Amino acid sequence: MGNDAADAPDPPSGGNGPSGRRPGLSLKARAVAYLSRREHSRQELRRKLSAWCDDPAAIEAVLDDLAREHWQSDQRYAQAYAHRAASRQGAQRILGALRQQGLADEQLADLRETLHATEADRALAVWQRKFGHPPADPRDYARQYRFMAGRGFSADCIRRLLSARTDADDASTPDSE
Repeated sequence: MGNDAADAPDPPSGGNGPSGRRPGLSLKARAVAYLSRREHSRQELRRKLSAWCDDPAAIEAVLDDLAREHWQSDQRYAQAYAHRAASRQGAQRILGALRQQGLADEQLADLRETLHATEADRALAVWQRKFGHPPADPRDYARQYRFMAGRGFSADCIRRLLSARTDADDASTPDSE
């Protein structure tokens, strides 16, 4: 009797243990349950399933089945993550988080283009929610710049955003660039 949890039949419903876990679920059923809640990257599912099975080959087989049957897709995961984070974060931060989830740069090429194309509008929306007024002095400029950089917006985008706000507010000051 091996540790072949991927082929174990599903138990009748209602078999919750004391910790809320359903001990009789197969690896595939667990993975589908995770995916029914939200999209997961392959790496994230591997990590979650490894708590239930010590056999990496069985986990990889389940992940391969899920990908083949279109239950799991790193592309869909990337799109869903970007959609959730785009209103609060810049392209650099979103792409960095996706790389940490095991997605390769080749998989992120289209998403990168989309995020960079919309970054100025997204940065303006974030800036307006947080500040809504141009920087009053160099210290305030630095504070706003650091905030936006921490959110993952590019340096060029932040400079254009803050310069446009400062120039619009203080039209009498000649442009120093």
